[in-house]
Amino acid sequence: MNNRRSNVHVIADILRLGEAGKTEIMYSANMSYRQLQKYLDFLVRGEFLERKVVPNPGIKYCVTEKGTRLLQSIENVLGLLELE
Repeated sequence: MNNRRSNVHVIADILRLGEAGKTEIMYSANMSYRQLQKYLDFLVRGEFLERKVVPNPGIKYCVTEKGTRLLQSIENVLGLLELE
């Protein structure tokens, strides 16, 4: 396998944060701002994340119940793949 992370791994990294601003997500998930925008748009549209207005940094992204279920499913699948 190659060293690049799949989209599924990146999504799991974002969802694991629970609640975070863009900068924290970008650095924690190790991605560029352009990549971040792509993933955030996808996750918000799919209702896996929701935008929450806060005083500072202004917007935080919070994992929804649907996002939590997705993360659990991803971790189950990744766990099964590592066993083989």
